[in-house]
Amino acid sequence: MATSTRTPRRDPADPPASGPPERRTRPTGLRGRLHRWDHKGSPYLFVAPFFLVFAVFGLFPLVYTGYLSLHQVSLYNIDQTDWVGFQNYSDLLFGPVSEHFWNALQNTVTLGLLSTVPQLLIAIGLAHLLNYRLPARGFFRTALLAPYATSVAAATLVFALIFSPEGGMANWALGLVDIGPIRWESGDLSSQIAVSVIVIWRWTGYNALIYLAAMQAVPRELYEAAAIDGASRWRQFLHVTVPELRPTILFTVVVSFIGSTQLFGEPYLFGGQSGHQGGTNHQYETLGILMYDQGFHYSLLGRASAIAWLMFVLLVLVGLANTLIARRLRAAK
Repeated sequence: MATSTRTPRRDPADPPASGPPERRTRPTGLRGRLHRWDHKGSPYLFVAPFFLVFAVFGLFPLVYTGYLSLHQVSLYNIDQTDWVGFQNYSDLLFGPVSEHFWNALQNTVTLGLLSTVPQLLIAIGLAHLLNYRLPARGFFRTALLAPYATSVAAATLVFALIFSPEGGMANWALGLVDIGPIRWESGDLSSQIAVSVIVIWRWTGYNALIYLAAMQAVPRELYEAAAIDGASRWRQFLHVTVPELRPTILFTVVVSFIGSTQLFGEPYLFGGQSGHQGGTNHQYETLGILMYDQGFHYSLLGRASAIAWLMFVLLVLVGLANTLIARRLRAAK
């Protein structure tokens, strides 16, 4: 017996089973204009606070400092400016202040090397240790940030007592190995070593945590393959960890150099009464100290602004060098 299939009749009032979706009508009139303004202008409103803050606290001071660097301005009469062109730059590079400027630049580079190289080497070693399953690993990771969270004033004053020529702990430790007392603050190299030790103590833990985060991102398969090939942990560190950390190492080197260029608090507080000029003989005077000395001790804001702009140009060159090196590292992979 044949069975017949009937198609159920559709009620004309029912909506169609398929078909193009209904078009949504856009609002018109005032409501439509408000809708278009909201759609196009909302992203700009969300990012506007950043650009406003940057313009007030970043761009305007930069432009105004450049304006002051072309004028002779006294700290006690800021409203009176006399146009001198590039005379402030000429005085710093070739004029009567050139000796102090080049000395400050040399000290800045020396302090940068003395503090950056040991600091990053110790940071990589600490990060490598904390990357393994050690007891109380979380406590040690947190403790690494304690020096970074310490006030620079408190840390520098404590180290000033440690490096004191009379009863300081540093000379006491040297006396245990029959090395005579050192006048840390008055010597050229000794004072720079003392300031560098303060910087190393404050920033090693911070860089160690950066390296630790980068190490944890290294694929474990690389270590397993190296272990299968018979590589020891030291060879795994040299041939697996260090190559994978090259971008991070470059980043920390650049950031540390920028920090050494702006170094101010440690040498200023370490010098005590002569801190505003980087020691009695300017032996650890940095560019930041020289800028402060010219601007607030001699009230030459124009010359201090010129120093600030020369520091800015130096940091721009460092940033360009970082970009070129980073591109070569990416191309070498």
